Amino acid sequence: MRILLIEDDLEAAAYLAKGLREAGHTVDHAGNGTDGLFLATSERYDSMIVDRMLPGLDGLAIIQALRSSGNATPVLILSALGKVDDRVRGLKAGGDDYLVKPYAFAELLARIEALGRRGQAGQPETRLKVEDLEMDLLGRSVRRAGREIDLQPREFRLLEYLMRHAGQVVTRTMLLENVWEYHFDPQTNLIDVHISRLRQKVDKDFEQQLIQTVRGAGYSLRAAR
Repeated sequence: MRILLIEDDLEAAAYLAKGLREAGHTVDHAGNGTDGLFLATSERYDSMIVDRMLPGLDGLAIIQALRSSGNATPVLILSALGKVDDRVRGLKAGGDDYLVKPYAFAELLARIEALGRRGQAGQPETRLKVEDLEMDLLGRSVRRAGREIDLQPREFRLLEYLMRHAGQVVTRTMLLENVWEYHFDPQTNLIDVHISRLRQKVDKDFEQQLIQTVRGAGYSLRAAR
């Protein structure tokens, strides 16, 4: 994850940042509330750790400013204020979790990683990628090895379904129900025709073939072995 740490205690911040980086995360640090809010609004983070009492702008004001602007990045509040009223105030301000100082680093790491997973689960998927094939769901565009591929709407839906199930065997029934919204088999070569057209656009002129026929079962989008 990319994490923003807003903490004015430089020694504590260095300890936290070191531990988070050793756990595989990227950490940006701000030593006061003003700089912290600037980073939080100008960069994209997977989660934030915000000390409650900060110079310049306190932690709760930062969180309230983010929430009022529609920024839903998960926030873990750190504070020496541990009474129930303090924790409730922090959560009501828009914090997602509240950890009282002093704390164990292992617990902080577990909490911030849990918040990161929760934030990722709430974000809609906008891009799909299999090998060198990329699909932009918002822009409705497809590229392979950087080269744009022009697809008809049905071809786009067919490829999207195959990419969402990359590596799996997709049956004719699955395609009929999820791409054509048929709940019966029309007994035609409809799927074969579309797969053939898709292959011409996705695999033609490329050494590595991605759309595989699984005999007697269906199709699979994966690199040929």
